[in-house]
Amino acid sequence: MDRRQALGFLAGAGGALVLPHAAAQAPATARAIPATSEKLPAVGLGTWITFDVTSAADRAVRGEVMRAFFEGGGRLVDSSPMYGASEETIGAALPANGKAMFSATKVWTVGALAGRRQIESSYRLWKVQRFDLLQVHNFLDYEAHLATLRRLKSEGRVRYIGVTTSHGRRHDLAEKIMREEPIDFIQFTYNLTDREAEERLLPMAADKRIAVIINRPFDGGNQFGTKTAKALPGWAKDIDCASWAEAFLKWIVAHPAVTCAIPATSKVAHVRENVRAMAGPLPDAALRRRIAADYARA
Repeated sequence: MDRRQALGFLAGAGGALVLPHAAAQAPATARAIPATSEKLPAVGLGTWITFDVTSAADRAVRGEVMRAFFEGGGRLVDSSPMYGASEETIGAALPANGKAMFSATKVWTVGALAGRRQIESSYRLWKVQRFDLLQVHNFLDYEAHLATLRRLKSEGRVRYIGVTTSHGRRHDLAEKIMREEPIDFIQFTYNLTDREAEERLLPMAADKRIAVIINRPFDGGNQFGTKTAKALPGWAKDIDCASWAEAFLKWIVAHPAVTCAIPATSKVAHVRENVRAMAGPLPDAALRRRIAADYARA
């Protein structure tokens, strides 16, 4: 059972349901980027797999996804040269209401010269003069690329720099880079089924005042299934959640060290559901523990 099918079971949640317009009227959840105190909406848009399309029809659909994302208060769109045609799709399909987009991409190659060329290609594909965030993807040749990113930052061609990892890989290196490198952002995986980041990465990011982007917030979609076929528990009404997706995202962004979570989708209905997680209250520490326990038992 996928997420769309799981929503059909929400009718049994009774008082846990909220009206969409009520959530839309609530203020959006935003987080301060520690380096500058700039506020960033807490739910972004990932593009891995979902934006790797080339036909005009498919790109038009992604344009509608981005339009709905921005209408819902989102800003950060994250991509990478590793994601096939995703960067080109963003540049080709960006809707008119995306002028305030927080553009975040990565460098993913070996060698400083190859990295500079790849970054210049990203500027052209996105059709931007300046990126908000450039990241070294999966730490690949990070020392060479961070030198390039620092230069671009000094030139005003990028506002923030950082590094990324996913799937729980190389957390030891993530710690080393946070200790030794002057980065603004770090990106890694964190969700209800992969909580390793709680042990060291999230506390260290908070201590070093580094913004945190969370990838794979739904564990690549694996969190939706038999567990989410059940109606939302009663606590959902306390945080204005109408779906498990909202609950999963609120659980993540309620962590004080998290700046933004970036679920990826190619469906307008899903992106609207995701950005609704920024409306209404977030769970406190006690409710976060209860949500995790309820999900584990389900």
